[in-house]
Amino acid sequence: MTSVQQQRTGLVAQKVGMTRLFNGDGDQVPVTVLKVDECRVIAHRTVDTNGYTAIQIGVGAAKVKNVSKAMRGHFAKAAVEPRKKLVEFRVSPDALVDVGAEITADHFVAGQQVDVTGVTIGKGFAGGMKRWNFGGLRATHGVSVSHRSHGSTGNRQDPGRTFPGKKMAGHMGAEQVTTLNLQVVSVDAELGLIMVKGSVPGSDGGWVLVRDAVKRPKHKGLPFPAALRAAAAGAETEAAAPDASASSESEG
Repeated sequence: MTSVQQQRTGLVAQKVGMTRLFNGDGDQVPVTVLKVDECRVIAHRTVDTNGYTAIQIGVGAAKVKNVSKAMRGHFAKAAVEPRKKLVEFRVSPDALVDVGAEITADHFVAGQQVDVTGVTIGKGFAGGMKRWNFGGLRATHGVSVSHRSHGSTGNRQDPGRTFPGKKMAGHMGAEQVTTLNLQVVSVDAELGLIMVKGSVPGSDGGWVLVRDAVKRPKHKGLPFPAALRAAAAGAETEAAAPDASASSESEG
């Protein structure tokens, strides 16, 4: 019997923009800056209740007046302030994170590869040359007016129609795209920044989903089930408690 592979949750980050970093050899590396801020667990999805195992993540503070009454109750149940965006990540049963916990940027580590999902920038209605990289018609020798057209789209009398999926002029962009196997160059947990090599889909300020690369082996040293700010704060509290008691005994 094969064991179920551990699958961690992902994060929802905000694309800040692109910049460059320099590696140890002095070569510049183009990176996209992703901002992770108040990424909290809102709810669980379990096999017994929902038929699958997942974690619901919420990011971005939302005004209460813009949240429906039903969603207010949903956030109140998790004891979390209303969020602008909710996303579910499928996880293995042993990778569930407590509701209300905050997942930090060091959930990912430098050197690992991730998959980033976002909505591409909308280009509006575009022709065949821009949308599909067509070569266009000839510049002369009988061609007039229609130099940038995509040419014939159908067949003869049989079948006498244009097949679905034919590459033609139409709406371009504004679609969900996943870029695979991007390398994490560096992580700043204090500022909540993840530097990913190369470009990611979407415009600056847009939300993107970041998760472990599904087509690459798991990187060693990843925090499991997640890197949590709440757990770190609890550890600091527990560490400070013995010191306080010792000082009170010495004073007595």
